[in-house]
Amino acid sequence: MKISTKGRYGLTIMIELAKNVGEGPLSLKTIAQTHDLSEHYLEQLIAPLRNAGLVKSIRGAYGGYILADEPTKITAGDIIRVLEGPISPVEVIDDEEPAKRELWIRIRDAVKDVLDSTTLDDLANYSGGEQESYMFYI
Repeated sequence: MKISTKGRYGLTIMIELAKNVGEGPLSLKTIAQTHDLSEHYLEQLIAPLRNAGLVKSIRGAYGGYILADEPTKITAGDIIRVLEGPISPVEVIDDEEPAKRELWIRIRDAVKDVLDSTTLDDLANYSGGEQESYMFYI
């Protein structure tokens, strides 16, 4: 399974909205400028996210988008499924021979587990891991 720019940029939109929770609506123009992305492309991605009930649009001069639910309740899997479709490493698993089918099912389930256990809150508050940073002086 390959995640296209639809899924990657859709996650970017949603992470930015999660970081902005409680601060009012965020415009796609702001997100596009922050990440050097096409505003027009983000407009195409926000429609299915809105139709799926993941975001709400706010009209007006200070309008934009907000999350439809708390960041702890929206997973990466929710977003990827809306923008990319079903999560599967191959098109048709049932037509495979048993050994390969078991492999594809295990891969699919592992990817689903990661996506469905990672919330927007996790992504918005990611600090780069628990690795300690060191300063070296020469």
